[in-house]
Amino acid sequence: MSILSDRIMNLSESATLEMTRKSRELKAQGKDVINLSIGEPDFNTPECIKAAAKQAIDDNQTHYTPVAGTQELRQAIAEKFKKDNGLNYTFQQIVVSNGAKQSIANALLCLVNPGDEVIVPAPYWVSYPEMIKLAEGKMVEIPTTVQQGFKPTPAQIEAAITPKTKVFLFNSPNNPSGAVFTEEDLRGIAEVLKKYPNIYIISDEIYEYLNYTCGHTSIAKFDYLKDRVIIVNGVSKGFAMTGWRIGYMAAPLEIAKACDTLQGQITSGASSISQIASLRAVKIEPCTSDEMQEMISTFKTRRDLLLEKLNEIPGIKTNVPEGAFYVFANVAGYYGKSNGAMTIKNDVDFCMFLLEKAHVALVPGGAFGNANCVRFSYATSSDKLVKAAERIKEALAGLV
Repeated sequence: MSILSDRIMNLSESATLEMTRKSRELKAQGKDVINLSIGEPDFNTPECIKAAAKQAIDDNQTHYTPVAGTQELRQAIAEKFKKDNGLNYTFQQIVVSNGAKQSIANALLCLVNPGDEVIVPAPYWVSYPEMIKLAEGKMVEIPTTVQQGFKPTPAQIEAAITPKTKVFLFNSPNNPSGAVFTEEDLRGIAEVLKKYPNIYIISDEIYEYLNYTCGHTSIAKFDYLKDRVIIVNGVSKGFAMTGWRIGYMAAPLEIAKACDTLQGQITSGASSISQIASLRAVKIEPCTSDEMQEMISTFKTRRDLLLEKLNEIPGIKTNVPEGAFYVFANVAGYYGKSNGAMTIKNDVDFCMFLLEKAHVALVPGGAFGNANCVRFSYATSSDKLVKAAERIKEALAGLV
């Protein structure tokens, strides 16, 4: 009998972190592994943000902060929502956390009771199911395909709703598919949810600035839904600040206060230095920041390069992701094939085969809710992307 709780025994290791760990183990053995499994920008934090943090240290701003974040940062985030998204929030409706991951977990733990259902379109970020488990809720998946751009239809969403539905949780731009929900897409979803006033919406918008086709739209723009929407965002992806660990939410006041209470018993406030760095970040105008525009342009170039190379490999099916820095490719055409020593039965076998034979690390799509696919991250150099694609093509050519 395990000494560990059922709660922890029922949780799975993050598939992205697992593949990163395995690739590091091979690297430690002297293997030249190209890691396309990790989800963080390979850029450095902009200089002005680092300078603000250095100054804060020199000014001894190293003490506890309010649980929900400093008022100055929360006010700046509220102003960011007004400026970038046309949304009005008071600073009291903003809660700053140790990353967007904590913001999502806070919201779920404050909203979901045992047995409540949380509707999640698939593919979804790997941590959503485990967070819902921790909240003792039940996840209801909506499957989508590459043909529909990995976006659910309003009819699919309505068909998934039951009297037990408490939350609709989605991510745009999406990890792992790169799908971007347009204003028209969101209007269709909003018109469905308008009919169900007891359902809350958690909108994960952490990839807001990594959008290659159109301006970002939040589902909170529809006034008849705004008082049921919790927007989650942060500085990690758009500002290359993953290690600073700052996320935030904008929520109805009652929910924001509840998350403040919960966070106060778990972590209290986020790092004071990171908050000051984030204060500088959220005041940046993305459209006029040379560093941010260079990062976005580079990611778009890499996306196009990776798609070109993957489309040269028979049996791999892709669409054009409109945001984030991932390609979610259908590789089911290789299931059942063998090199004589190993038969690829599923997405996990496919990724392990390429890790061992091609020394390229990917993430199995089953972790994201679609086992016909695998996730490629193009948050690495163009040279590595080309080299990885060549290795993959050569390894797969040996399968029959």
